[in-house]
Amino acid sequence: MKKVYHLSSCNTCQKILKELELPDSFELQDIKVEEITTEQIEEMQALSGSYEALFSRRARLYRERELNKKELSEADYKDLILDHYTFLKRPMIINDDEIFIGNSKKTVAAAKAAVHG
Repeated sequence: MKKVYHLSSCNTCQKILKELELPDSFELQDIKVEEITTEQIEEMQALSGSYEALFSRRARLYRERELNKKELSEADYKDLILDHYTFLKRPMIINDDEIFIGNSKKTVAAAKAAVHG
């Protein structure tokens, strides 16, 4: 599967998608418009090794809900991501059996190399 989970309203996601120059074989899913399913999050977890790796602590709701003061389990991370799209690190790029999580320069460079390599 070749897929990118992103937010079309996110400038960083837009910039990264432009930089990646993805082939037409990639499917784009705007997670605000089309919610992430349990099956999708489980597939991401299988590729990444944990739900925590998929979780964004930068989300505004993370502090608003005082989650930073709680000990979260893998089940909590999964439930939170399914509850609200902002808890998913983005963009989330799946290239067959590889997953690239987030927007660090290193991650984006690795994704670009994998996509075009």
